[in-house]
Amino acid sequence: MTKKLTVLLAVLAATVLAGWGGGVAVAAPAKIFVGGGSGILVLKGGNSAAACTLTTIGRSKTNKLIGVTAGHCGTPGQKVYSETFQDRGQAGTITYTAPDLDMAIVEFDASRVVPLRTVRGVTIRSVDPKPLGFPTIACKEGRTTGNTCGIAWFSDGDVHVSQMCVIEGDSGSPVVVGDRLVGMVNAYYFLGCLGPETGTNIQPILKRIASLDAYKGFRVA
Repeated sequence: MTKKLTVLLAVLAATVLAGWGGGVAVAAPAKIFVGGGSGILVLKGGNSAAACTLTTIGRSKTNKLIGVTAGHCGTPGQKVYSETFQDRGQAGTITYTAPDLDMAIVEFDASRVVPLRTVRGVTIRSVDPKPLGFPTIACKEGRTTGNTCGIAWFSDGDVHVSQMCVIEGDSGSPVVVGDRLVGMVNAYYFLGCLGPETGTNIQPILKRIASLDAYKGFRVA
């Protein structure tokens, strides 16, 4: 056997061993990207799911990755999927709801979910606890109607009423002034996109989260 042939056989052997090694490499699960304004699906059982919008996402003092949405979107224990990345598996689970504020907390799988600060037309850089009131122009990013803005008519400190266009599926949408998160969308009066929008201001939501030991110290991503 010539020296050249011996080298060639050695290279081939090394190649075969590399392909037939002791185990097969398994790709890491694909990441799921969500942020305030992302569409989410909450499984109700069987093939039924509620489509809503995530208000915001961030981390607690204990480094749990959690998000907020409207309380009527689901109940504790129900699985949450990203609408855009639903083929990548479960993103999180609803762990808490507060009917009085119509808010819910989603605990996300931090090994799979990547929090976003910007989703389409909305960027959330900070939180503004001041009540949203007249004549502020507020905007929202919803999974159904996208980015819409309108004048804020009224706020009693906990809830607000505005003229933003919202319909079904926009529940939980982040309400922002500039890049400041000021609240969430919960419902509309009379007719979608014609009647006023109503929602919860961010201050009572943050207070409720702070009252829960597992989620204290929450900060938006």
